[in-house]
Amino acid sequence: MELNDITAEVVDGAMKVHSTLGPGLLESAYQTCLAYELRKRGLEVDVQVPLPLVYEGVYLEVGYRIDMLVERQVIVEIKAVRACPPVYEAQLLSHLRLSGRRIGLLINFHAMHLKDGIKRMINDPA
Repeated sequence: MELNDITAEVVDGAMKVHSTLGPGLLESAYQTCLAYELRKRGLEVDVQVPLPLVYEGVYLEVGYRIDMLVERQVIVEIKAVRACPPVYEAQLLSHLRLSGRRIGLLINFHAMHLKDGIKRMINDPA
């Protein structure tokens, strides 16, 4: 499956979850429902994926976790906050770099209109 197709499915699934549940719930509720929705669509979804830090060739387990990894290619960071400060974008970019993935989505389910709460980010090592 192409990256654009995966991200389109994630966004569509997130829109469905948001329109059903609305804003105001915990991140864990949105994560669970979105994972269920994407699996229903036949996508492979892993949640709370450990992300080691490699320092001088040594793998260090330091407690980083990816909220959701879809089709082993797209990182999805889920938030349920009033506003997404730039640190959340930096977190997603760090997860993209550390994992070697290219595309990530930052989804804030607290937004009144979910389209305003979605940010697509690209890890461009060049």
